[in-house]
Amino acid sequence: MATYTFYTNPMSRGQIARWALHEAGADYSQVLVDWAAKPAAFVAANPMAKVPTLVHHSETGDRVITECAAICAYLAEIHPEAGLLPSDAELADYYRWLFFAAGPVEQAIVSKSMGWEVPEGRAGMVGFGSYERVLDTLEGHLDGRLFVCGPRFTAADVYVGSQVDWGLTFGSIPPRRAFVAYAERLQARPAYVAAKSIDAALIAEQQK
Repeated sequence: MATYTFYTNPMSRGQIARWALHEAGADYSQVLVDWAAKPAAFVAANPMAKVPTLVHHSETGDRVITECAAICAYLAEIHPEAGLLPSDAELADYYRWLFFAAGPVEQAIVSKSMGWEVPEGRAGMVGFGSYERVLDTLEGHLDGRLFVCGPRFTAADVYVGSQVDWGLTFGSIPPRRAFVAYAERLQARPAYVAAKSIDAALIAEQQK
């Protein structure tokens, strides 16, 4: 049995988790989830019936990990040899931007994509404030940096980078110079290329 069972669909956020698995060098078997007929074992593992869902078959029993940011952080912890964990000096940036991407960035992009407008004077009541403020903040951090924590790639870049990469591809994030340069650095990573090629082949197969 593989170390992990990976429930996913190639046309989903499962692409983030697959990239993280490859960066970690993890041994996994995939279970493709059909939107109309979801496997019972998958729903039992994650009653939200959302992909990605990762089941770690550890020595102490099965552990279920959901939510892409959590999967990225978990794999970094379980596979320290992959070098995805932050140093003490990088720890603040690592957690700050990992959760910033999972919170304000995700909320701001979804809100804009859905056409939801924050009523005037109520920006302080939502976690992201405004779409423009979120993008300006993220751009300000990435401008002049190679990666989220500085010169070194960490698991935070898998999640933050996926948000940027996905946003640029689908137009939900504007092609600002700092975003494009950051995405290009990530796209050159062997683990990114390997993971994306698998999902691209699966998508092509589904569309036949």
